[in-house]
Amino acid sequence: MDLFADERRAVALGPGAVLLGGFALPVAEGLMAGIEAVGRVAPFRHMVTPGGKAMSVAMTNCGAWGWISDRAGYRYQGVDPLTGGAWPAMPQGFETVAVEAAAAAGYAGFAPDACLVNRYAPGARMAPHQDRDEADLGAPIVSVSLGLSATFLWGGLSRGDRLRRHGLHHGDVVVWGGPARLAFHGVAPLQPGDHPAAGALRYNLTFRKTR
Repeated sequence: MDLFADERRAVALGPGAVLLGGFALPVAEGLMAGIEAVGRVAPFRHMVTPGGKAMSVAMTNCGAWGWISDRAGYRYQGVDPLTGGAWPAMPQGFETVAVEAAAAAGYAGFAPDACLVNRYAPGARMAPHQDRDEADLGAPIVSVSLGLSATFLWGGLSRGDRLRRHGLHHGDVVVWGGPARLAFHGVAPLQPGDHPAAGALRYNLTFRKTR
């Protein structure tokens, strides 16, 4: 009997969006090792919003393009402003899990060129927002959760739409695109805990096609 069967089922969040419970569990150990490797080349940092506020979530990137935020605004660029070098390539297995998850959600042919790596400590949160800095809004977003469980906030296409709360656990993947591509989403403040693979932290890999 599979005690975790309920956590591994696919849950529709709405048209164009699905939560694939446990989809990345078989490769989670390799993904965690990849995050460590990325952090050695492009260290995690707390980026600043255009308004000058430091984000509570620490971030880095891998792939051809990296998402950054500073006083000049939100954007993608191919150079890490912290190191002055290119972002590290996606570690082995990163693109594969993103492509396979996208296909499982009905988005065949996904070809991500950027992976945002977010690190949450207890209390860190992500305010509800839209992912709209990509030139290609026809491609989906693929988001992989690792480490501590979190509460995912999922809304509609308007900021004022009701936010629904969904638990995200180690190995879960959320994919959204098509009619849900510009849905508002966020993460509630992370609660303290201890995870065997990540300790007191939660990591999130967000794959995007920027061009």
